[in-house]
Amino acid sequence: MDSDLPLPPSFNELIQNSPTPVLVDFFAEWCGPCKMVSPVIQKLAGEYKGRLVTVKIDTDRKPALAGQWQITGVPTIMLFHKGKVLMRLSGAYPYQQLKAEIEKGLKLLV
Repeated sequence: MDSDLPLPPSFNELIQNSPTPVLVDFFAEWCGPCKMVSPVIQKLAGEYKGRLVTVKIDTDRKPALAGQWQITGVPTIMLFHKGKVLMRLSGAYPYQQLKAEIEKGLKLLV
């Protein structure tokens, strides 16, 4: 989706080493709610450009990664910073609610 950083060799390196928080959208192509939340994630990625790195992970293509983070339903949206989970949501949240949750997560950095 959006990344101004060179991609590290692995997702785990990205969430550990990114100087900015990483917003991750765990999704599946067949998932209706995932399709509903995708434009919301894209809008937020634009709004937070420079403050967040945003990535999408297809759980069907990366089942080991989904298992590692115990993704049992999609969409699951997580916010990481320096390897720590700042936010975890399951389901298709509307724009205002998702933005509010991201803001809450970012406040944990202060």
